[in-house]
Amino acid sequence: MDTPHNNMIKVLLVDDHELVRSGIEALLNVIEDITVVGVCDCGEQALQVISNELPDVILMDINMPGMGGIEACRRIKQMFPNTKLIVLSIHVNGSISQQISKLGVEGFVYKGSPVIEMVAAIRAVMLGNRYMGPIGRADGHDISPFSSLSQRESEVVQMILQGQSISEISEFLQLNAKTVNTYRYRIYGKLKIKNDVELTLLALKFDFIENS
Repeated sequence: MDTPHNNMIKVLLVDDHELVRSGIEALLNVIEDITVVGVCDCGEQALQVISNELPDVILMDINMPGMGGIEACRRIKQMFPNTKLIVLSIHVNGSISQQISKLGVEGFVYKGSPVIEMVAAIRAVMLGNRYMGPIGRADGHDISPFSSLSQRESEVVQMILQGQSISEISEFLQLNAKTVNTYRYRIYGKLKIKNDVELTLLALKFDFIENS
């Protein structure tokens, strides 16, 4: 059946956190009119992939090491002016708004938003519209939910964020796997989340991720 989205929308995802990339990719690939044609962990890699895949829309994390999202957006707009750009960020304050407005990107999505908002943004920019999420909303004044965790729970969170498996966490902390899983689901309950992707997004929002 013909719809405004009868052609697949090709999306390139650029984010330096593996759990975020894999989570967003999995969520978007089940949407009938969207396909993720590539995932990159930095702006430099994105510029190479764009030439080969020619995506319709790029989801670009604004805070990344190396070139960074701001410079990557600037170069993409110069080299591929017809490609739609949607910026992803955990921040929604005024300074982000000013930076984004200078880039000429088509969209902004807050990383804490539900996937339905990301889908709406992708479809909106493909129709020639701009989609700006909750830019300007106060940010950074909430008490971190991670403050409710015990020291051991915090250790388990850090190891999950580093991509370690239950067996690896179990061995390192000298706990059995069942105990580690108990910690994991207790953490999910305290933070009011359902999976590791949501854990990563929450950790990013409250600057809980530690650089190893």
